[in-house]
Amino acid sequence: MFFPVAFILTALMALVSTSIAANIIQSNDDGWAELYLRTLNTALVASSHRVLLSAPAENKSGTSSRDKEPKARSKACQYSSCPEDTNARWGVNTTTGTEFWVNAYPATSVRYAIDEFAPEVWGANVEPDMVITGPNVGANYWLGVPFSGTVGAACHAVDRGIPAIAFSAYSGPNAPWNMAPIPDRALLYADLAANLTNRILESGKPYLPRGVFLNVNFPKYKAPCTDAAKFKWVLTRIYPGLISPPDTETCGSTRLPTEREVIHSRRGCYVSISVGDASDKTTVDDQRQKVVLDKLSDMLSCF
Repeated sequence: MFFPVAFILTALMALVSTSIAANIIQSNDDGWAELYLRTLNTALVASSHRVLLSAPAENKSGTSSRDKEPKARSKACQYSSCPEDTNARWGVNTTTGTEFWVNAYPATSVRYAIDEFAPEVWGANVEPDMVITGPNVGANYWLGVPFSGTVGAACHAVDRGIPAIAFSAYSGPNAPWNMAPIPDRALLYADLAANLTNRILESGKPYLPRGVFLNVNFPKYKAPCTDAAKFKWVLTRIYPGLISPPDTETCGSTRLPTEREVIHSRRGCYVSISVGDASDKTTVDDQRQKVVLDKLSDMLSCF
């Protein structure tokens, strides 16, 4: 298959820049040929990162943290992005050499990226700096978080000691990697995701506290929330904190708003950022919240 880099890269080069070049593994649960995944891939590459994409051969939404060995594939991959009757368990886009499909689950795709693909592409002694999953087509908040394969893939990375961010975008629909022209919503979500990724990387190591992932949700793409400059970032909780310990103090409160409140707000254009516990996919209620707050304090807003 061929990945239309030129026209996407031109659109994104002016949007995203960073002085930190990192080794990033990218995955999702919507499939390796999904438009949102590939548009973010281009934005991250435009930021001078080395990006290795490894994701399921087809849509595996709702598969949580399932992880099984891939099976030989007889059908064509998603959007006919790999041929039928390959009898292969995984494959690579030979045009780039950095985009892999795995005939299994999102968490399996990340495992194969860490153990098999990254050593081959980057070298045996090069460690991934971060794993980025998504943007998922559709929001992942509250009761949807434990079932999300996008979240499950991020948590697998954290379990392996690699910082991870799971991005999800409210508006769809699903679309193939080679859709042209690229919808503005895909460019917007990629821009926002790349900006946050770069901000975390620029904050220095350790990029995130141990045992946590960031669960990030972008709101619906509709006026006036169609311009990246209009968005505000809010630190949030995955679940309501009715009986939870206090959150880190910010904006004059020790209780953060929920993701659901923030992305459905009619008062503005807000992105939710929750500090999730990779062991159980709930909100972290301890000092690790404050570490993330301090890293992002100059870009966070009160809700």
